[in-house]
Amino acid sequence: MQGRSRRLIVCAAALLAATLLPAAPAAAESNGGTRVMPLGDSITEGTQVPGGYRIGLWQRFGSTNHRVDLVGSQFNGPSSLGDHDHEGHPGWRIDQIDANIVTWLRATGPRSVLLHIGTNDVLQNHDLVNAPARLSALVDRITATVPGADVFVATITPLATESQESAARAYNATIPGMVRAKADAGKRVHLVDMHAALTTADLIDGVHPTATGYDKMAATWYAALRAVPGSIGDPARRIVGVPSGRCVDVPGATTSNGTQVQLWDCHGGTNQSWTHTAGGQLVSGTKCLEASGWGSANGTRVTIWDCHGGANQQWNVNADGTITNALSNLCLDAYGLGTANGTQLVLWSCSGQANQQWRS
Repeated sequence: MQGRSRRLIVCAAALLAATLLPAAPAAAESNGGTRVMPLGDSITEGTQVPGGYRIGLWQRFGSTNHRVDLVGSQFNGPSSLGDHDHEGHPGWRIDQIDANIVTWLRATGPRSVLLHIGTNDVLQNHDLVNAPARLSALVDRITATVPGADVFVATITPLATESQESAARAYNATIPGMVRAKADAGKRVHLVDMHAALTTADLIDGVHPTATGYDKMAATWYAALRAVPGSIGDPARRIVGVPSGRCVDVPGATTSNGTQVQLWDCHGGTNQSWTHTAGGQLVSGTKCLEASGWGSANGTRVTIWDCHGGANQQWNVNADGTITNALSNLCLDAYGLGTANGTQLVLWSCSGQANQQWRS
């Protein structure tokens, strides 16, 4: 009877996920931010609550101006979720994730991986005695493929059926030691006690969390990420002209390609928030700061454009307070030594003058 119940749970979850999962887009969503891969099964996908913990996690990233690019081959969630990419596969076990993980990692190159896997090994009673070894091998494969990534390994969330919960606890008990051994060996592996974050009262069907339960997961992932420097990059900051005290501003918060940026009174809006990415881009919203038309002459307009990674969108933020464009090595300059609202920004030969000095 228990075996039949387990099969029904797994089948129902897979059927529901198929119903809720929209077709994958032609291209993954990307905002040029720090790449984070949500990795696992239906709990990562968000069965019962499409988007799952990724909704609350995305909101928390935004609240602290962290520009994060969720990555993966799968795509789902509500329109309010700003990035729908993930690697959550309903019904999948550890071995199935392991069989595909190298391909996914090579395709996306995540800076951080959020791994919650093992629930279906328990539900399907699949060789549970060796499940910890399979998890360890999966973590090793991740760290070998993306050695610069931080890998956050979660204990699995509670299960309502007593026998399954007992098996989940036994599996979870092996994870801290495994993570500690890998960390001691110099691997960037971190434990996240997700089981402790939820109770069975947070489950909608005995397996999958409610919206409240998923938000508890989001809070737990977020706290773990914030505790590891660099795992979600640096928060967005203002760029302030030293002589004017005014901010680099996208006029009217427009997103139109080719809009020239300007100085304006600082007000804390998103159109004055900039993230300097690992690739050297200065990103506001979904747009990159660039030297217009690949220009490299004095007076080249500094504008926003769709991010493409070209050298005219790469900037060096220097210790002397200047910001130089990688293509031309010219300085970001408030035109004509201007300090007033509306002063346009251009590229100009670095002169050491105050209108080329910037602070956050």
